[in-house]
Amino acid sequence: MVERILIVEDNPQSMRLAIMTLRPHGYGLLQATDGEEALEVAAREKPDLVIMDVQLPRVDGLEATRRLRQMPGLKSVPVVAVTAHAMKGDEAKVLGAGWNVYLPKPIDTRRLVQVVAEMLRLGRTEEATAVWSDSGEDNTRRG
Repeated sequence: MVERILIVEDNPQSMRLAIMTLRPHGYGLLQATDGEEALEVAAREKPDLVIMDVQLPRVDGLEATRRLRQMPGLKSVPVVAVTAHAMKGDEAKVLGAGWNVYLPKPIDTRRLVQVVAEMLRLGRTEEATAVWSDSGEDNTRRG
């Protein structure tokens, strides 16, 4: 079965980069350009993993992730946060909103491939509540 990844990104160049990075690995790629569309696609397609920008039109990534975590069948889907607004304290903020991994932009494509593979390997298990920062350290979320 092909693992499906929902990429939520409003910047066309960032979307293209994510697609070009992940497509060669054989993933089924789904796309959305804002948080509202992401929730619709996720409800319909039930992706195995979501890569979501924090700054999105209509519904931002924080709110979209909160809502995603309340949807039947999607509560434990791994979610990777990506953002160009990597300020002190942002990592804790997005991880507290329900994301599993925080990656600042510009995205390190090798790191993205590693994180995606690891999150998919862990899947929708309790182990997937482990979170990783850009440093690659295991920062297990408690609670």
